[in-house]
Amino acid sequence: MESSGSVAGRAETGKLGVIAGNGRFPFLLLEAARAHGLRVVVAAIREETDPEMDLRAARDPGVRVHWMSLGELSRLIETFQAEGVSQAVMAGQVKHKQIFSSIRPDWRLAKLLLNLRTRNTDMLLGAVAKVLGDEGIELISSTAYLEPLLAKAGVMTARSPNEREDRDIAYGMEVARGLAGYDLGQTVLVAAQACVAVEAMEGTDATIARAGELFRTLEGDEWTLSRTLTVVKVAKPNQDMRFDVPVVGVATLEAMRAAGATCLCVEAGRTLLFDLTAMVKVADGAGIAIVAR
Repeated sequence: MESSGSVAGRAETGKLGVIAGNGRFPFLLLEAARAHGLRVVVAAIREETDPEMDLRAARDPGVRVHWMSLGELSRLIETFQAEGVSQAVMAGQVKHKQIFSSIRPDWRLAKLLLNLRTRNTDMLLGAVAKVLGDEGIELISSTAYLEPLLAKAGVMTARSPNEREDRDIAYGMEVARGLAGYDLGQTVLVAAQACVAVEAMEGTDATIARAGELFRTLEGDEWTLSRTLTVVKVAKPNQDMRFDVPVVGVATLEAMRAAGATCLCVEAGRTLLFDLTAMVKVADGAGIAIVAR
């Protein structure tokens, strides 16, 4: 992986394109790119990007925002070319179910979809990256400029995982990595070395909520109440760092607290942690252990 400094040095035009999904990721990346002196051209996805993006651009003449729908691949290319963008980053989640159900593809994206061998997210985004590259727009790592936010190995909270949670982490890492290889999601929830929930198209926080609801339906089962619920989130075995990098933030910790989960394990060096200080505050208040391995 390249360092943020080397990536910044390659931005020959002084501009960076940001294909913005939902959440805080696009805003964090925008701020980091501006701190490196780059002007930023944001392709804001109408179905996903926070409208706050317009307010952020209004405060800074170095940021330009163009709104477009998820299926407008030709417009994305034309916008970046007109703005002189030669490097771009995908930042922020686009819901998997959105990609394959809600979009109305333009002719270029429709042709790309028809030629996909497998209808999964990696295949689609890889094909989009190739089309962008053919048009002179290089898609670079989504961790560019944000490497300080990558999880470092070790325990981050006041409490370390206990023996039971350690066993669940080991089992969960094995299961999660196997599932991630099939592009079925990157998060699993484990209790007593049994898989309670597996992430699919709904996203991490919804998966955690589903596991919590399952546990609530089993209240009164003495064996079930002796369990603890551990969340394990990993990168894919051959993770393309240009898109779909695992991300965890305060919202995930809030979802864990609501579900009664007691431990979070992420993959060191391959997971972005947004606002770690706030995450640790929430986790310590709820007695949740956070560790990266």
